[in-house]
Amino acid sequence: MSEPDIDYSLKETSPNIGGGRVSGSEKLTSSFDLVEQLHFLYVKMVRAKGLPPSPCNPFVEVKVGNYEGTTKSLENNPDPEWNQVFAFAKDRIQAVTVEITVRNKESSTHDKVVGKLRFDILDIPSRVPPDSPLAPQWYSLEDENGSKGERGELMLAIWIGSQADDVFPDAWHSDAASVNGESIANTRSKVYISPRLWYLRINIIQAQDLVPMNNKRIPQVYVKAMLGNMALRSRFSPDKSLNPTWNEDLMFVAAEPFDDPLMLSVVDKLSDNKEDVLGSCSIHLSNVEKRLMPIPIEANWYNLEQSVQDNRNNKEVRLASRLHLRVCLDGGYHVLDESIYYSSDFRATSKFLWPPAIGVLELGILNASGLLPMKSKNGRGTTDAYCVAKYGPKWVRTRTIVNSFAPKWNEQYTWDVYDPYTVITIGVFDNCHLQGGSNAVDSLDRRIGKVRIRLSTLNADRIYTLSYPLIVLEPNGVKKTGEIQLSVRFTCSSTWNLLQSYTQPLFPQMHYLLPLSVYQIESLRHQATHTLSSRFRRAEPPLQSEVVEYMLDVGSNVWSLRRGRANLERLLAAFNLLVEAWKWFDQIRKWKNPISTMAVHFLYSMLILFPDMILPLVFLMCVVHGASQYRKRPRHPPHMDIKLSLVESVQSDDFDEEFDTFPTSKNVKVLKKRYDRLRSIAGRMMTIIGDLATQAERLNSMLSWRDPRATSLFMAFCLIACIAFYLVPWRLFALGFGFFGMRHPRFRISIPSMPQNFFKRLPARTDSMI
Repeated sequence: MSEPDIDYSLKETSPNIGGGRVSGSEKLTSSFDLVEQLHFLYVKMVRAKGLPPSPCNPFVEVKVGNYEGTTKSLENNPDPEWNQVFAFAKDRIQAVTVEITVRNKESSTHDKVVGKLRFDILDIPSRVPPDSPLAPQWYSLEDENGSKGERGELMLAIWIGSQADDVFPDAWHSDAASVNGESIANTRSKVYISPRLWYLRINIIQAQDLVPMNNKRIPQVYVKAMLGNMALRSRFSPDKSLNPTWNEDLMFVAAEPFDDPLMLSVVDKLSDNKEDVLGSCSIHLSNVEKRLMPIPIEANWYNLEQSVQDNRNNKEVRLASRLHLRVCLDGGYHVLDESIYYSSDFRATSKFLWPPAIGVLELGILNASGLLPMKSKNGRGTTDAYCVAKYGPKWVRTRTIVNSFAPKWNEQYTWDVYDPYTVITIGVFDNCHLQGGSNAVDSLDRRIGKVRIRLSTLNADRIYTLSYPLIVLEPNGVKKTGEIQLSVRFTCSSTWNLLQSYTQPLFPQMHYLLPLSVYQIESLRHQATHTLSSRFRRAEPPLQSEVVEYMLDVGSNVWSLRRGRANLERLLAAFNLLVEAWKWFDQIRKWKNPISTMAVHFLYSMLILFPDMILPLVFLMCVVHGASQYRKRPRHPPHMDIKLSLVESVQSDDFDEEFDTFPTSKNVKVLKKRYDRLRSIAGRMMTIIGDLATQAERLNSMLSWRDPRATSLFMAFCLIACIAFYLVPWRLFALGFGFFGMRHPRFRISIPSMPQNFFKRLPARTDSMI
């Protein structure tokens, strides 16, 4: 369990963003105005020429104080070309000169020095974007004594810049000086674009002229479809013949570019462990029709290929079996890869159906503080942290700050916004791919925490600078792993489009004209997550599967008793307004405050006598109540609530159950305890549901003649009420009913009223339950 004094609150900060030119209320459109400006010493090593004949494996060493970076060694190249950039954080530089040394890679321990250069840091020029890049120059190399002989020349550029430089993302950084080799690529900041995802719909109609292995048995035939490594199968055909029919839809998630063909096979199930493939065909998705609306697609016949050996003539016989299909790519859907509640995009796959942009979202990832050690290196705890932000199809990854519990990124990114009811997700991870470990467990990037920000909670053109707690739920409870400081700004480009988006459907029309079932949505979401993970693993540097799954909330639908209790409390809290209204009315009817009660009597009389004032008064009360709540409005975007999630008020066994595998890996004793607890909770829920069903059945019993006397009495009452309401104005009945309900307590009796007694005696179907 977590400590009670841990602070999980959201804090407002005042970072020196934009060089001190930006405040929380200003609107500034220059780039990198949401982050603190960092200064770097950049050295761009281009190429060399005229090196002595002896160097056959030249490389360059750049040294600034205790930081040292080297280019790759080029074998047997007297005129090498590197085109590498080195970035040294200026606030960590303690030296006064930059030493550049050209060496020859030798098999011995000490590499031979070919030539050197030195630059005074105070004399290095500065570059401020959007200035053009600094032109590289040729410099003559010096020997160890400082004399310029026939040492060759080195082309380079050296300047003082910031993170706004174009070379910043691909540069070698002194923050990652301890990382060498191919692992350096895993420390760089990158932008990833999700491939465009389509729903592939296969309507399997029928097959003809199948040839089974054994003609004497009744075939049990189904269709198996494969796209990449995802496989689906149809039900068994109800037609026990060689011309089976299905009329069933199978759906895949396909990603552009379409690398894998769709493979279809007709399979005859011979026994539990034996099947016979009666034919197969391949369909390339580039030839499949794309549709935007649920219009009929033409069905086509596809020849099933299967070779059967003719033993009599010693030749292969081609079969004439066919499969009747409708295959299309549905571009009118939005392919869900995130949870609906935390989705960052609702646009259709086809760009022709995209709504106009309503604004721009800008995110500045500043720094983190108080991070916990996530792994052990050289006998001490360390953390190599980086951030991933996801909004729409654009994913961004910051550079990795090596061996720091308070990393400073100060990187800024931008997204186009199409709907305010969207969420940007920012995750912090520990990079475990810097040492090239072979252990599979060590190769998983560990999650440090996650932040979600819903755009509809942001005021337009305002800069929010907040420090968010990083929270991770583990089997032993909730843990705060640190804090991350972010700056966010939502700039609205069209107020009309922004307001109009609130009146538009959340999803594209295809979701409503041809809806998918809940099971299909979850199955397709799993496919989409798997597809994105496999594509991002092929990027450089790769975005690991555990990162993608954590950002997409893959486990949001996993069984959790804690989450069920939290949702129940949310439901009860949602009805709190009705409870408060009833408490107020109960005080009125009990005459706790006679003046208020008399005022309500007067107001009620005016509403009954002048019914045209009812609706205007209701809407006026809504306006007054909303205006009174304006002072209490939230000042910051909402964040993950520890109390709302009930992570501090549950037992450790609840977390153990939540993180258990499926199927379970626990022993029988633990399962018995959990089963008994689940039965007790389910029993209470069944009682509540049964009570609601009983009340509904009693309402139905009034006129169903299950109790002939009760139905006769109710019909007689209805007849008398019909005559009474016809003869007496309804206003008098309403006035009398209201005054009767608010009568003074001295005129009340504690026993139930006659209507209550009558209703409770009505029969329900509970008697028929076994």
